[in-house]
Amino acid sequence: QVQLVESGGGLVQAGGSLRLSCAASGRTFSNYGMGWFRQAPGKEREFVAAIRWSASSTYYADSVKGRFTISRDNAKNMVYLQMNSLKPEDTAVYYCAAKEGYIVTMQPTRYTYWGQGTQVTVSS
Repeated sequence: QVQLVESGGGLVQAGGSLRLSCAASGRTFSNYGMGWFRQAPGKEREFVAAIRWSASSTYYADSVKGRFTISRDNAKNMVYLQMNSLKPEDTAVYYCAAKEGYIVTMQPTRYTYWGQGTQVTVSS
């Protein structure tokens, strides 16, 4: 089992920045690929970013590329999502997810463990 707890969400004006954190506990964190997903009201959960266990590769949705940065610190069992130049359309609940193995994916169904989510609201 892996437990994930997100933090860092909040209310920010358009153009502002937030840094989300995800604290992992349980099994060996470094064995897991990590992803960030988001879900806005009335919409399906969508991929935001992912990072391999070694942090050797990162992947982003086109909608956040160049504005968001995913990173991880395996020594601290943490994964981060730095969000800059935020837009009102970034408003959603953001979830951290873990997937065992080297390969990461944009498909939420392939992730086994999920956090409870943290609300991000961007005002115009």
